[in-house]
Amino acid sequence: MRLLIVEDEKRLATALAAGLTAEGFAVDVVHDGLEGLHRAAEGAYDLVVLDIMLPGMNGYRVCAALRAAGHETPILMLTAKDGEYDEAEGLDTGADDYLTKPFSYVVLVARIRALLRRRGGGSGSPVVTVGALRMDTAARRVHLGEAEITLTAKEFAVLEQLALRPGQVVSKADILEHVWDFAYDGDPNIVEVYVSTLRRKLGAGAISTVRGAGYRLEAL
Repeated sequence: MRLLIVEDEKRLATALAAGLTAEGFAVDVVHDGLEGLHRAAEGAYDLVVLDIMLPGMNGYRVCAALRAAGHETPILMLTAKDGEYDEAEGLDTGADDYLTKPFSYVVLVARIRALLRRRGGGSGSPVVTVGALRMDTAARRVHLGEAEITLTAKEFAVLEQLALRPGQVVSKADILEHVWDFAYDGDPNIVEVYVSTLRRKLGAGAISTVRGAGYRLEAL
């Protein structure tokens, strides 16, 4: 899947691109509305992440121009604004979904996956299986054998990052980048807290620590 990010906040755009690339997407980034319109019109993108406040041409106009030209690529609009009027205007111009800054990475990826599934006509829930562990990433449910494990949103997100790369070492920095808001500047040891909680719920041997490198989910 190829995504286009049209976002003039370069730090945010870079972080978005890095995170989505790690999720397996091919990502292109532009920082100007006019260039975004040109790229989206000419490129074969599966989805466009489009900021509203852009130099050159704002996101409303970019979206409206694409729809007027017959482009049906799903568009997820981003904005620092908040309010029913802004959301309605974005959706009226043809956007498929709307996300207000600041947002969590988990929510962003969930919205993107939902839009891509909707476009592809898929209705099945993607399930990740690692040994006796089963994660339904659409329904947000986890089973260990026959028992369902109740997790908070953050616990689920941390476990998902490990489950998507079973047997591989996932760094603390990688988990922070994927799970926490891009503006997060708190204690990076928060990852250790959630890993400890997951071990209590899944079993002490579920997640191994690779000293100096990160964490690895083991097949139970």
